[in-house]
Formats: sequence, C-alpha cells, structure tokens
Amino acid sequence: MSQAIPMKENQSNMFGRTLYKNDEKYDWWLICCVMILISLGLVMVASASISIADPLGKEDGVKLYYFWRQVVALSIGFTGGIVALKTPLYLLKEFRYLFLFISFVLLVAVISPLGKEVNGASRWVDLGVYDLQASEITKLLLIIYLAGYMEKHLESVRTSFSGLYNPIIVMILICFLLLMEPDFGTSVLLFSSMLGMLFIAGVPLLRIIVWGSVAVMLLASAALMSPYRLQRLLTYVDPWADPFGAGFQLIQALIAIGRGEWFGVGLGSSVQKLFYLPEAHTDFIFSVFAEELGLFGCLSLIAVFSFFIWRVFYIAVQAEREGRYFPAFLAYGFGLLIGMQAFLNMGVNMGVLPTKGLTLPFISYGGNSMIMMCIATALILRVDHETRMGNNYEGDEE
Repeated sequence: MSQAIPMKENQSNMFGRTLYKNDEKYDWWLICCVMILISLGLVMVASASISIADPLGKEDGVKLYYFWRQVVALSIGFTGGIVALKTPLYLLKEFRYLFLFISFVLLVAVISPLGKEVNGASRWVDLGVYDLQASEITKLLLIIYLAGYMEKHLESVRTSFSGLYNPIIVMILICFLLLMEPDFGTSVLLFSSMLGMLFIAGVPLLRIIVWGSVAVMLLASAALMSPYRLQRLLTYVDPWADPFGAGFQLIQALIAIGRGEWFGVGLGSSVQKLFYLPEAHTDFIFSVFAEELGLFGCLSLIAVFSFFIWRVFYIAVQAEREGRYFPAFLAYGFGLLIGMQAFLNMGVNMGVLPTKGLTLPFISYGGNSMIMMCIATALILRVDHETRMGNNYEGDEE
C-alpha cells in the first residue's frame, strides 16, 4: 500500500508557491477578501437604504435603520462563524442526515401555517424576535449533505447512474418545496451547484448534460405553468413592452448602471435609489453600486469576488490532494454556491438573466443571508485549517 510522501515546510506545489507553512493557521488572503466584501456591503447598504429608512423618522439612527440591522446580523454571523471554525469537519459529516432532515422540516414549515408571507412569497418562519429564512439554511445544510454523500459513494457516483439517484431525488424534493414558496432562484442555484460538484468529482460530462437537461426541462415547466414566472421571462425578453409595470424594475436598474458611466456619480449620490428602483438595498444593490462607483467600481468588485472564488477552489484542491474528500467537496460546494449566486445577481441587475430574487453575497441587505455566508466562509477556513495543520480526518469505514 502506497503512503503519502510528507511535504517539507517550504516545498513548492504546482501553483508555483509554497504549500502551507506551519506557523499559518488560516488563509489570510481569504479572510482579507471577505473583510473587503463585507465592508463594501455595509457601506452600500447604508447608502442604498437611507432613502427608504428616512420616512421612518428624522433621527440619524433611524436613517441608518437597515445598516444597524445588518451590523447586528453580521455580529450573529461572526459568532456563528467562530463556532463553525472550531467544529471538526468529521462531526458535520456524521450529522449530515440530520442536517438534511432539518432542511426538509424548515421548508415544509414555511409553506405551512407557520410560514410568514411577504410580497406574495412564504419564505420565512416567524420566531417572534426574528424571521428565519429556510432557503438560506437549506443552502448550507444541503452542501454538507452532498459533500458527505459524494465522499462515501465517490466510486459509484463516478461510474454509474445509480450512484446519482439519491442526490438527484433529494434535490428534486428540495426544489419542489422551494417552488411551493415560491423560490425559483434558489432552486436554480442549488441544482446548478450540485451539478458543478458532480462534475468536479469526476462524473462524465455526458451524464452531467443528461441530468442538467432534465433539470432544465423540469424548471422550465415550472416557470411556464406559473403566470408570474412566465411574466418575468417575457419581461426579461422585452422590458420596454411594459415600462411602468412588469418591466419597471429592470429598466430602472439599467438606467442606474448607465448613469454610473466610468467612475460613477459618487458614493451616496445615486438618484435611482430615491424610490425609483425597487429593492435597491437588497436584490438590486449592484445597480446602485454601479451608479455610484461606475464601471471601475464594478470591475473591482467582480475582481474581488473572482479572487475569493479562486482562493476557495485553491483550498479545496489542497484538501483533495491530501485525500480529504469531504472537506474538499465542502469547499468546492460553497465556492460554487457563492460564485453562482454572485453571478446570477449581477446578471439579473444587468438584464442578462431573468429576475431571480437572489441577494448579492456579503453585499446585499439581508440578515439570514449574511449569517449563512459568514458560517460558510468559516467552514471553508476550517477546511484550510485542517489541511494546514494535518489534523486527522475520520472517514466512513466501509
């Protein structure tokens, strides 16, 4: 039986840099990248939401109402992230089926009388002092389940259709519950992330195309059978057909992006956020960002996101080389999830994709999203930490 050859402390890998130094416990490049995104997010939430919060009162504290709520969510996310950072990854794998069960319970709860309806969608569970968004928790827990399943059944996943039955069935059930809310965007995001994980795991491209085609047909059928989703698709094709109705939001977003030109109109000087652009501090905060900071600011933001995703994949590659498949798939999954969500949000804002109702990670206002993103980042850092420190990883014994 062959044994892994230990690498010296400063031995270089194929990326042309030293692998991991023993005196570095965490990837500070990733940490700095996340801090930049969070800082930009807080600034933009304050800027984009001030006109919405201002009618609530004339005090400065009220004008920054959404900013302070985002700070509270960030504090909770930071606390949850510390707990996740200290949790050995093998424990997550041991409880993956419990996490999957919790996901189903929460998704059923939001479409039951326990759910809270906002803007025609029932996506929250009212806990009294806090509204819990089930889909955000599901994103996190489902990636953990998929990573555990793919490690345990890696050979069958790579070589046979039967190895894909369980994750595909689970994903179909999850998407069905999400569409009941309705939450079409999260369904697309999760299915795409799963297919990306399967491709990285070594599933043949033809098989990915087959399952992807099935997913596209099912999701397209769901869209065509729902009047409001069909309206979104028609609006995406020609928003100017109804400029003061269904196409209003997209048109205002495009106007905001166009006004930004090269360097923007200046931080805090957006006009479109003044009750012209709906959801300016949540789903369409990128448009306000583009208006205030221009093309240069947008390209800089895209560069930070790109570096973040590259760093996550780098961490995953190092874990995979050490034979730590569960941590590797965990990092791959979160990297795909965050990267695709950022891509979808920006694409919707620019009119490249139909409206999905997804936030921009770390940037948009949203307590549930911020908390889950902090925890996901902490788990990625945990993958990096265990790989650096050479912690023993207990896999399933077959």
